[in-house]
This record gives sequence, C-alpha cells and structure tokens, in this order.
Amino acid sequence: MRFLLLSLLCLVPGLARAQAEELENPGTVSAVQDRLYRMHHELSLGVGVLPADAFYKGLIGTVGYTYHFSDSVAWQVGRGTYSYNVQTSLRRQLERDFDAAPTATAFEDQVQWMVGSDLMWSPLYGKTSFLNANVIHFEVFLLAGGTVVKVDRSDGFRPAVNLGLGVRMFSSQNVSFRLDVTNNTVFA
Repeated sequence: MRFLLLSLLCLVPGLARAQAEELENPGTVSAVQDRLYRMHHELSLGVGVLPADAFYKGLIGTVGYTYHFSDSVAWQVGRGTYSYNVQTSLRRQLERDFDAAPTATAFEDQVQWMVGSDLMWSPLYGKTSFLNANVIHFEVFLLAGGTVVKVDRSDGFRPAVNLGLGVRMFSSQNVSFRLDVTNNTVFA
C-alpha cells in the first residue's frame, strides 16, 4: 500500500510538467497587462501628522509637484509642508509640576515648515478586486531626497534627508489617493 501511494505521489509532478510543455509559448506570461493609468504631471495636496516628538505633535498640510519621466521613475520637484504644533500633555505637566521653562532646548526644536525634493521609484503596479465588485489599480513606490527644515529657533534652518515608502490608489485618470510614510532625518 505504501509503495502504491509513493508511486502516485512521484507521478503527480511529472503530469504537471507535461502540461506546461503543451503551452504554445513556454516561458511567457500572458497575464501581464499594460497600465491603465499613466502619470506625467502630478499636483498633490496632503494632510498628515508629525508624531515623533514627545513634547508636541504637528498637524501638517503639504503641497507638491511631481514630474513622471516614465511609469517607474519620477521626480517630486518640490514639496512644501506647514506644521501647526499642538502641545502634548507631557509638556503641560512638565511646565505645571516642575516649572520647566518653555524656552528650554527641547521645547524650541519644533518644526514650523519644510521644503524639499525627492526622487521616486515605483517598482510595483497592479490591480486587485474589492469584494469582487470593483477593480482597484494601485502602485507602490519608494522615495528619497533632501529637505530643509525650519525650526522655532532664530538660526533654525536645518538640512535633512528624506526616505519613505508609499502606496497610490487610482480613482480615475485625473485623481488618485496616496499614502506616504516618510522619515526626515534632520542634521543638527
């Protein structure tokens, strides 16, 4: 009985290989389709949050322009971000309970605004079905670039390197929705 089962298991991969040889063009993939949405000029408007500081949170608004050289390479020529800063409960507690001066160095390094430029690479483009009713076209991209950050101090212009990952979902030929997760590493 064991010999019979072992023989059948050995034959199954051979049968599958035989089917692959029967294809007209072995080695080609016929499921890959051209992009439905191609981008050239992109104007982006965005909102977000600067969550990395324990003493304040920044609610940000961003505007940018991107030129797409091809389906996979683009240059975000310019992006500008303004931060509306809100004190955290930790900062209020330090000021109230320990009389910490709000002019201390940790309190002064709040981002006011940023401007920068990035190169974008989109290695993945695809489509998926949502509840088997709607087809959603999307792309995944990486970005890297430089930023100038303005902080509250009077000498507060600082260079930064920006690295990030993003996903774009296309709604129509003229509208898409982007989610970017970026990290601006600021040099003191």
